[in-house]
Amino acid sequence: MRHTLRRPLVLAVAAVLALTGCGQASSGSGPGPGTAAVPALHDALPQQVKDSGVLRFAGDSHPPYRTVGADGTSVTGIDKDFQDALGRVLGVRTQTVVVSNLPAALQGMLSGRYEAFNGPVKATAEREQQFDSITWMTTRTSYVVPAGSTAGIKTVDDLCGKRVAVVSASIVEEQLNKLSQYCTGAGRAPTTTIGLADTNATMLAAQSGRADAAGMTQAAAIDVTTAQKGAFTYVTQTEAQGATADNLALLVPKTSGLGPVLRDAYQALFDSGEYRQIMQKWGLTDVTVEKPLLNVATSR
Repeated sequence: MRHTLRRPLVLAVAAVLALTGCGQASSGSGPGPGTAAVPALHDALPQQVKDSGVLRFAGDSHPPYRTVGADGTSVTGIDKDFQDALGRVLGVRTQTVVVSNLPAALQGMLSGRYEAFNGPVKATAEREQQFDSITWMTTRTSYVVPAGSTAGIKTVDDLCGKRVAVVSASIVEEQLNKLSQYCTGAGRAPTTTIGLADTNATMLAAQSGRADAAGMTQAAAIDVTTAQKGAFTYVTQTEAQGATADNLALLVPKTSGLGPVLRDAYQALFDSGEYRQIMQKWGLTDVTVEKPLLNVATSR
């Protein structure tokens, strides 16, 4: 049924974008008024979302994607910008419900507490058994080191034999395992993984000396070193060291029917130029994708 509705929906999106003249999102420090609402996309939303007028996103603390305020509920960051933009396109309000970690977000979606989770999470065939994934950026893994560190980390190779703090069950933990294999394959000591709840905890571990470095996505490393100039350096894992450019995705439960709708909502942001504007705002033009991709891990 979803596939038979797909082409008319895309045509409706294109028609609305043409009629509203939103070929370019407004300039300034933020997205501004942004891309106009697309009635066909609003109509395609699940009935409970249309009735409530709210699309609920789960979100843990993960700067620069999500920075949770001191009140424990307010959120700023890349996700907030994209969720606001998606809400405008869909004609609903978006809300971020702060959760503790990735498992809490996934279980919360499956139990109906939230409709979506915007990552950063890797699109995998295993996850796509339960969730539709909409890939909207890629990333590589970087390792942040306090400027005053005596661990001697100048290149990724220097991480062999070192303690690295990462978010448990994350893309970064997977990439660190590959780096450890690279180290042992080169006759060097493996890395030691310190799994923690969130990015803030990994940074504290590196700063306190519990870990020699904090592993995170390249986007997060750029944010940390830019926000606190001179306080940190970072190195980025290469393909030769086991790294891959991973597809980062928004996840929604397959049973919800939201996957194709949110992919088309993202496409509206691509078509209007607002997608690129938000990515430029956060200095992430080198990890953009040409178009949003639905279930990339199982559609190859």
